[in-house]
Amino acid sequence: MSGTEQKDAVRDIFYAALEAVDPYQAVKSHAEMVTSFFRSGRFHKIILISFGKAAYPMTRALIDHARDAIISGMVITKYGHTGRDALPDRIVVREAGHPVPDLKGYAATKQAMAMVARGDPRTLVTCLISGGGSALFVAPYGDVTLAEKQEVTRLLLKGGAGINEINAVRKHISAVKGGRLTGLIHPGKTLSLILSDVIGDRLDVIASGPTAPDNTTYADACEVIAKYGLVEETPRSVLTLLRRGTEGKEPETPKEGNPIFAGVDNIIVGNNKMATNTAKEKAEALGYSSEVLSTEIEGEARTVARRLADRAKKRLEVLRSAEGPGGREGCLISGGEPTVTVTGKGLGGRNTELALAFAMEIEGVEGITFLSAGTDGTDGPTDAAGAIVDGSTVTRARELGLDPEWYLNNNDSYNFFKQSGGLFMTGPTGTNVMDLHITLIRRPSDSL
Repeated sequence: MSGTEQKDAVRDIFYAALEAVDPYQAVKSHAEMVTSFFRSGRFHKIILISFGKAAYPMTRALIDHARDAIISGMVITKYGHTGRDALPDRIVVREAGHPVPDLKGYAATKQAMAMVARGDPRTLVTCLISGGGSALFVAPYGDVTLAEKQEVTRLLLKGGAGINEINAVRKHISAVKGGRLTGLIHPGKTLSLILSDVIGDRLDVIASGPTAPDNTTYADACEVIAKYGLVEETPRSVLTLLRRGTEGKEPETPKEGNPIFAGVDNIIVGNNKMATNTAKEKAEALGYSSEVLSTEIEGEARTVARRLADRAKKRLEVLRSAEGPGGREGCLISGGEPTVTVTGKGLGGRNTELALAFAMEIEGVEGITFLSAGTDGTDGPTDAAGAIVDGSTVTRARELGLDPEWYLNNNDSYNFFKQSGGLFMTGPTGTNVMDLHITLIRRPSDSL
């Protein structure tokens, strides 16, 4: 199989994985359950609150299959992530900012809060939650302003904080995260269908856990800010709120055992494991001996790249040493959400940075093709999902006068691939279950 064919194959495997976590199908398969829950509970009405990058197709599915009981609703999704098919007029659709929240997201969230606050024990609030919800479903708590919350988000993202750490802070400066949305809905009932974009499918982390008990504290949030050296840069109002919370002067986010959660059902309808398992099946159908390494890849993108490249090179050596035509091709699959500590001034996301670092590790090695891409179709602040590389990527770039080390150190991986080739463009996919890393390995012909 040629290098071009390898790249075509890695794309085919990625798209097969996306189909497995299609948000419309995920909600459609649970629509009858929602209808049954509504009827058996003798509820009078359903209020629909949908937020995240997959909010629109998830809403479309529930409207198509459980339309009559839904009296009103709010959809909040990222700019450019709405669908072509219009929703009923009673469903308000708003686009907003991600990964940094904006005023449109704040206004839409306030409207959604007003909708659910009108509930009673005969009201069923159905929440459709997907990745990106932390930024899109935003309502600052106490005296914290939206601008200050934006600044904290920027600082944590730039500092390389992990998603769990970022959410520990965001939950404690939010009026809806960390289970506080459930507090607004109570005594109404809550049924959440959730597309997971976090490692371990932790309900308290996905979209910062608006309908789940929170196991983090104000003290945890303070520790995160201190860990990344952000105390001096963090807005005073945020520090004041967090410190008051640690002193018991502000109410904690609701914890396990709080009676407000007695009327809550949280159901995972799609996750990274479904995507990686389908990727494995597709790769095997294409003739690759395949293995899922992990669905919990995290850590600095460059470190992850080194580990994955080492694994690929070892697998290549095994294939080279095999006798006969059998075992010529292999596929290593993983998923997760690495991070990037930004020190440069370039443009890129964790997937293009990981791909560039991987390409540098396999420079001159024949037989390895690698794709790192976000399942949502966007990699950080770029229009790419990620990048595809092989052993010739860095060599070609050097021939064009590009210095891979400079681009990596400047966090400018997007522009590296834009000039040298390799950007993987999908456009918004409508789903979000973290990232996929697919490595195809073939024994070179001279090893046969």
